[in-house]
Amino acid sequence: MLGAGTDAKVYINIYGENGDTGERYLKKSNNLNKFERAKEDMFTVTAVDLGTLKKLRIRHDNKSSYSSWYLDRVEIVDTKEDITYYFPCNRWLAVDEDDGQIARELVPVDEAFMKRNDDDDEDSGTALGLEQKSMSTTYTIKVKTGDKKYAGTDANVFAILFGENDDTGIINLKACKHYKNKFEQGMINEFTVEAVDLGDLEKLRIGHDNSGGSTGWFLDWVEIDAPSQGQRLRFPCGRWLDKGEDDGAIVRDLLPAELQTELYTPFVPYEIKIFTSDVFCAGTDADVFIVLYGGKGVCTQQKHLCVNKRERRLYFERAAEDMFIVELEDIGDVIEKIRIGHDNQGTNPGWHLDRAEIRRQLRKGKGSETTIFPCECWLAKSEEDGETIRELVPSDIITEKLLRDGTLKSTEIEVEDALETHEYKVSVRTGDMYGAGTDANVFLTIYGDLGDTGERKLSKSEGNSNKFERGEVDRFTIEAVDLGQVFKIRIRHDNSNIGADWNLDQVEVTDTETEEVYMFLCERWLSMKKEDKRIDRTFFVKGYEGDRNTDPNSQKTAAAKPGLDRNANKKKKKKKQAVVEEGPIIPYHFTLSTGADRDAGTTARAYVIMLGPGEVETDRLWLDLPKEKTCFAPGTMENFVCYGADVGDLKRVELGHNGATPESCWLVDELAVAVPTKGIKYIFPCKCWLAKDRGDGLTTRLFNVLDSSTINIIRKVVYVTTLVTGDTQYAGTDTNIFLTVFGANGSTEEMLLPKAGDRFERGQEDTFNVEIDDIAPLKKIRLRVDGTGSRPDWFLDNVQMRNPITEDLYTFTYENWLSKTNGPKRTQVCELAAVVDEEEMVERTTYTITVATSDVGGAGTDANVFLIVFGEYGDTGLLALKESGARNKFERKMKDVFRFADMLSLGELSKIRVWHDNKGPGSGWHLEYVDVKDDTMEEAFRFPCDRWLAKGRDDGQIMRELACANNDTVDLNEKTKYEIATTTANTDHADTTENAFIVLEGKKARSKEFVMENKKKKFLCGATDTFEFSSKHLGEIAGISIGHITKEGKKVKGEAFWHVMEVVVTEKELGNKYFFHCDARIPLAAKKDQFQTFESYKSIESFASKVRNLVPVRYEIIVMTGDVKEAGTDANVFITIYGVNGDSGQRQLRQKFRNLFERGHTDRFVLEMLDMGELLRVTVEHDNSGSAAGWFLECVEVTNTANSVTTIFQCGKWLDVTKADGQIQRVLYPKY
Repeated sequence: MLGAGTDAKVYINIYGENGDTGERYLKKSNNLNKFERAKEDMFTVTAVDLGTLKKLRIRHDNKSSYSSWYLDRVEIVDTKEDITYYFPCNRWLAVDEDDGQIARELVPVDEAFMKRNDDDDEDSGTALGLEQKSMSTTYTIKVKTGDKKYAGTDANVFAILFGENDDTGIINLKACKHYKNKFEQGMINEFTVEAVDLGDLEKLRIGHDNSGGSTGWFLDWVEIDAPSQGQRLRFPCGRWLDKGEDDGAIVRDLLPAELQTELYTPFVPYEIKIFTSDVFCAGTDADVFIVLYGGKGVCTQQKHLCVNKRERRLYFERAAEDMFIVELEDIGDVIEKIRIGHDNQGTNPGWHLDRAEIRRQLRKGKGSETTIFPCECWLAKSEEDGETIRELVPSDIITEKLLRDGTLKSTEIEVEDALETHEYKVSVRTGDMYGAGTDANVFLTIYGDLGDTGERKLSKSEGNSNKFERGEVDRFTIEAVDLGQVFKIRIRHDNSNIGADWNLDQVEVTDTETEEVYMFLCERWLSMKKEDKRIDRTFFVKGYEGDRNTDPNSQKTAAAKPGLDRNANKKKKKKKQAVVEEGPIIPYHFTLSTGADRDAGTTARAYVIMLGPGEVETDRLWLDLPKEKTCFAPGTMENFVCYGADVGDLKRVELGHNGATPESCWLVDELAVAVPTKGIKYIFPCKCWLAKDRGDGLTTRLFNVLDSSTINIIRKVVYVTTLVTGDTQYAGTDTNIFLTVFGANGSTEEMLLPKAGDRFERGQEDTFNVEIDDIAPLKKIRLRVDGTGSRPDWFLDNVQMRNPITEDLYTFTYENWLSKTNGPKRTQVCELAAVVDEEEMVERTTYTITVATSDVGGAGTDANVFLIVFGEYGDTGLLALKESGARNKFERKMKDVFRFADMLSLGELSKIRVWHDNKGPGSGWHLEYVDVKDDTMEEAFRFPCDRWLAKGRDDGQIMRELACANNDTVDLNEKTKYEIATTTANTDHADTTENAFIVLEGKKARSKEFVMENKKKKFLCGATDTFEFSSKHLGEIAGISIGHITKEGKKVKGEAFWHVMEVVVTEKELGNKYFFHCDARIPLAAKKDQFQTFESYKSIESFASKVRNLVPVRYEIIVMTGDVKEAGTDANVFITIYGVNGDSGQRQLRQKFRNLFERGHTDRFVLEMLDMGELLRVTVEHDNSGSAAGWFLECVEVTNTANSVTTIFQCGKWLDVTKADGQIQRVLYPKY
């Protein structure tokens, strides 16, 4: 090879199993002038016995004017053992050739492989590259120069990689893959290095020689990727390598950041030989790429065979044979097909490919397998069919195996069951609406269970010269190897030309071989201006039932399976860590507040680990910011939802980040952790640095729950919810969809179901996790759309909700439009009854509502009146009282009748909420009563009022809650009956033949001793027995005492126990239930002086009991605004109070002639509403109106003036779109 020789000094180090020779200068050769072109030089090296040789390192000092050297191979003869070792190289050692390295590590190969290459007629070149590649490791080194002023350097940069077994020696970082001018400000430079047997990397030394005009260098980080090991390591630096900056060092030792390490499936080496045909103009300068496919559609990434333009000019010439050694994903034992193509760029892009050969090593034994893929056709726009991409199937497989006697055995077999090449007809229908057509270039990928077509440009339409016009169908032909069952397409355009926006109606793919037709319903815009501004979409075949992965939470749930770190990161396990067995995966909610200091924020990636009793812990839960946010900014608050293993009772929480540089320091103000499935929230005050060079230098913190403030929140149950969009034209939507769930034990707030990509599309099932209050059994749901978005209409087929713990399944069927313009109902709200085992949980009815206006002066109103009715099964939702028999509604001494047909029955009614919008000249209204008649139940419910709803009358409220008058009141002085249900443990000797007794401890009184007589074989193992007793009213049952006594006071002979698991007490008059978890062995006694006491862990208040408590109560609400800068607000503030008896509805907090919610001020309000019982939470929000809308709310105090009970709701957060997390609504829980 021209210029192959070198005048530089050459050094060698030989490694064996017993050690190495140390670096030796190769001085005395058999030739006077050493290392000349096509010459062999012999040297003698004397050393201790190294045993079997493993590798050698050879380098030169690059100090001569002719230093570049092309080394063919090194042969070493062990004169003692008479063994010859062959070390092929066939690479340059030159700073301006190949990869720029002047040192190489070589590994020995078997003599049989050398002889095979010597026997070949053609130049062996790098024919042994595959064997060498498999015994060495290729490292891709990315070096990031900091984005600071003067960060770049002109000096010569070098690196040394240190592994657990060896190091690489000095590597000159000269041959950058993409940039000629390296190490400039903000730049990432990429280099390739090969080394043998380093083991796991432990350290990186990087520095420069301080030469050149601008030598100082700010190094951000170095990333080293070793595909053959399946590892990507990050070595953070974040410091200057400059004699005039920092500590003056120009060489630094860097350690890998454990939390930034990425693990993946290791790659394997492939030898790819490309044979260009010997025909006129067969060569190409285009960028050639290849994809390999194994069984079941498993494929490698698309690999570009040339790194730069220089290589593209050198390779793929006429009649050339070009070989590439690449590391790609392991696709299994069989290569089913390959896809090869080019980008049609360069001066002469047309290419005639003869064949491709893929060689890889045998999994067992020494040897290789070569698969031959014949092509013999053009990949050119101007030749044959104009295709620049071909899919090839194998014709022959050649296997070479090294036998025990050192010879190579070669066998060749013909592939008989290769996949066939199919022709796919693609029909693309453009939507029939204004501006639907596009002039952009359109690209399509078809996916089947056996593989995909790769991206193909839809260039030649059969029949239409102007493609993709409004309402037109364009037909294309794609040739590809059999895809099997087609299930998905990806279609995009490049947004080129003026009219790029495109409305795609549908795509039809026909396999001409099998005559199967695959329909893809699209009905979406591919536009940077419309809908969700996407020009790249994926569609599934009509009727597809596989996984679409549309729910981020379900992906989190899957990713959170025990033993799998979500980022595949290594995590050092504690010695005593208990492994969480396959158990429930539950949601954890995190809120992180960053300090307000100027440098408090960080770009590092934060994580949390939840620790339970006995060192049980979750995997590392990464708190990944949304795409639009790049860091935890100072003074901000970020919210996250992660799914992890249920660790039981939380004991500790670990918070940390993966930053390792001085610039990744982070000041954490507060961490809040909510566990909705447990109904508890922990607030950890932190106020400390997580930084290597701040505070105590730690980047992790361990918080004990004993140091936290604990708040009880509403316990949630996770339901797996599936929404099915109908299969009708334009059924899909991108509007906001809201869900409210109603159960026998309450209802949820209205929840927004986020669109999240391609949810709610025509004919599609979307499944995700929804956290709802524990209100089972479910009765009905309400779905509402708000009509926003470019596609406001939605055709809903059905909804399914499944509790994964109890396996309860509820189905809700609609099969209609939610739309103002489509469908017979023209409605944006629907209520659906739950169906369980083909039985509807709620009946349908017609409500007739009679509104009586009082006979007092000025009683009538011109305002618009609204009503919500509440009952056993939730509420009706907002009912606008518009259409009455009277032309002028709500006049003095008038009764207005309104009918609401086809509604879901609420069962027994409890209250109504009635209000008006205060519009019109005479808006004040005196309401006498409201009657609500349920036609199905044939029962009428009266709600007396006799109050003003007027801002200038009475207490100034225009909203009233009215209790139902015809609910019977219970006389608490009378006797009632209590039912006691005992469950005996299902274990050996848990039963008893004796009697038991129980005492009920009520909040108002204590019962006498009730004897539970053991007649007819009660208290058997696993049995539940029921007893009934009469007693005076005891109030709420707080505890029970249980004893175990002999019949008729007989003496006890020996030890005897009754093992009781659970007791349920039901108060029969009102139906309230109280649950006691016992799991105790009660000893037998002769007298009633021995017993065990248990507290109630759960109670269910009946509807009748709740209704009884519905009396009007005045609530005093005190709102404290924080004493911080700009804390006050001019916006309108609203509050909703939630209690065990329901909610207050949204109420505005206002007073005449007062400037409310000013900094450091306390504002007092009085609102009348029906008694809500124990308060559970409040929602405080504002409408962001006014010039200074931002508000810092310190706390809210709510006092029930009837019983003087005050509940405090701490906030201490901003309600400001520009501060903290940008929220203007806060849900506050009581602090006791």
